[in-house]
Amino acid sequence: MKYLTIAFGFVFATFSQVCGQEAQQKQDSVEQVQITDEQEQVTDEELKKYAVAMDSINDMKESLLEEISDIVKEDGKMTNARYNDLSKIANDPAKLAQAKATPEEIALLKKVAEKKNEGTVEINNTFKALAQEYVGATSYNKIKKALATDSELKSKYEAMLQELEKDGSK
Repeated sequence: MKYLTIAFGFVFATFSQVCGQEAQQKQDSVEQVQITDEQEQVTDEELKKYAVAMDSINDMKESLLEEISDIVKEDGKMTNARYNDLSKIANDPAKLAQAKATPEEIALLKKVAEKKNEGTVEINNTFKALAQEYVGATSYNKIKKALATDSELKSKYEAMLQELEKDGSK
């Protein structure tokens, strides 16, 4: 179980890094709009929509991680330690050969990478749609900016997220 936790920790870290970079790129691509001081007030409704959108994206990320971990578990041909080792060098055929990776192990690595890429694209598309269409580009940018500087708003947002998580686990 310890190795399973380590394996999935690594998968999560890798996925988070990839998703984080791609999500940041998507976030940065959302229209930047000049906002006057009067418009900078974040309403409870705007913050709620933002929290719902972010909660949905977090749920999608967790679901993808579970699917990836299931792929590795169900395969059963590779130990978690071996998967961890090979996943670090998965994009280097010379290192895979040096590590004596079998065709079955390489196939599993490719299957996991394919699932991760498909899921990441889906998450990024959903994120972009939620940010632009549900929350609204102007509101999204305003809230994101405000959360970085307003600790009271950030606390309120985090409380909303916790409530959404609690409601989602019922």
